[in-house]
Amino acid sequence: MARRDDFDDFFADDDVTPVVDTRADGRLYRVPLARLSPNLVNPRQDFGTEDELIDFGKSLARRQNQPCPVVSRVAYLKLWPDHADRIGDVDYVLVSGERRYRAATTVGLPALDCVANDDFASDRKTFMEAVVSENVDRQNFDPIEEAYAVQSLVREFGSNRAVAQHFERVDGWVTQRLLLTNLASEVQNLVRDKAMPLEAARKLGKLARDNGWDAKQQTVWWEEEQDRRAAASAARSAARKASRDAVPPAEPTVVPQTATSPPPAVQAPEPVRLAAEPSFTAVKQVPTPAPAADRAPALPSAPSTAHEEPKPLPGARQAPDAAATARAEQIAEGRRMPYENGFQVSQHLIRKMPREQLVLAIRELVQYAVEEGLDVMPQSTP
Repeated sequence: MARRDDFDDFFADDDVTPVVDTRADGRLYRVPLARLSPNLVNPRQDFGTEDELIDFGKSLARRQNQPCPVVSRVAYLKLWPDHADRIGDVDYVLVSGERRYRAATTVGLPALDCVANDDFASDRKTFMEAVVSENVDRQNFDPIEEAYAVQSLVREFGSNRAVAQHFERVDGWVTQRLLLTNLASEVQNLVRDKAMPLEAARKLGKLARDNGWDAKQQTVWWEEEQDRRAAASAARSAARKASRDAVPPAEPTVVPQTATSPPPAVQAPEPVRLAAEPSFTAVKQVPTPAPAADRAPALPSAPSTAHEEPKPLPGARQAPDAAATARAEQIAEGRRMPYENGFQVSQHLIRKMPREQLVLAIRELVQYAVEEGLDVMPQSTP
């Protein structure tokens, strides 16, 4: 292939335009699209709509900020020799950046900036890691495509654990994604459209794998699961409403009186006079005592501290009751498991449980977390 200097026009006819310096040494080249091919092992299938590709292609026409990593055709065919006819007579094969390639093709761009480095094609494992890692680390990566990407890594790395260790994840991270590959294509479309949550999709994927369910059986399970979820949601709403309705109205706060602030004097009611009042006689009449309800209440005496405890003022901090104190003492003495505190439970098990039983318990908890789709890993620091 003839060499050309940096001032040659690479925007001429692609059929006759050569690629500058085909050495794969990590240098930046501008490669005509006709001399470039996507790889055939990319698990990504959704590259956006045609309108989105047109918009992206126009952006690339203005400026391509990120070059595409590529390997030489010779290096790629050493890994997949059966792809020779399918990639055609090109000079380079994309490692990643197929969406950029498709967008450039859609708007008719003549070339893309590429970084050639055959180190990516040292073996299949290295190549697949380079193809997949860029997509796996993206937040908006299609979960189904991510599942098949992880599956392809498992084929090359040999096991779930090898992939998990390579990406510094737990084994359950790989297992949860592989479960989605057991779903029928129509069910996978529900996951792509976010019509089925990932937690339910992983649960269904495990059931489909263990029971050999076909597409119809998976669809029936999802319909029944939606009914179960709707019933559970209605029950929770009814329970919350009943709880709100059952709360009694708040009673008015009564401010306690003290000996230094006597209550206001209550004036005794005037006696009711009869229509015909008796006249005076020579016999002195003794007045009848008024009923207890009509008497003015006596002033309260100061509370005696010898035999009764003073009542706390409203809003005052009260000491824990006997039951709470007993629970705290039982936890401190190891006679009761502190179920309300997960950290204390784990520390208690680590100290008290035999090693082989502790390992068994951890395995059960991890399996439960995987089956329920729980994310138990701490957030990694950047």
